Amino acid sequence: MDYCRISEDVQLGKNVSIHAFVNLYGCSIGENSKIGTFVEIQKNSTVGSNCKISSHTFICEGVSIGNDVFIGHNVTFINDLYPRATSQNGNLQDESDWQTIETTINDNVSIGSSVTILCGVTIGHSAMIGAGSMVLKDIPAGEIWAGNPAHFIRKIP
Repeated sequence: MDYCRISEDVQLGKNVSIHAFVNLYGCSIGENSKIGTFVEIQKNSTVGSNCKISSHTFICEGVSIGNDVFIGHNVTFINDLYPRATSQNGNLQDESDWQTIETTINDNVSIGSSVTILCGVTIGHSAMIGAGSMVLKDIPAGEIWAGNPAHFIRKIP
């Protein structure tokens, strides 16, 4: 685990594979999951078992990822709909100035490369999201969605 920063509060399941240049803190990762190079997973986030998180992915606070999930390269999760650098009084914001909005990714989901997922959405069991998509709302189980914004393509047979 060359050049990795894994804080003491991270919970790792058995046989987790972590590549170089990874930053993990306050999160949990289930057994047999693989974390690619240049991935950050923040506190209060969970990754289930048998997941593959590809390189350059950012999983922010408040994201819950189920089991058997594939996440392509350069996927970004967002946990704040109205981000600001400073509070109303002009000081740099800290954790007391905003509230995390949670996102849920259910089991067997496949998320293509370069997808951005806004906070507050739920992606249903076995759904697929096409590469380059922008997810703005819930995606039902067993459906393929793609585009910017992501829209329904078809059901998975």
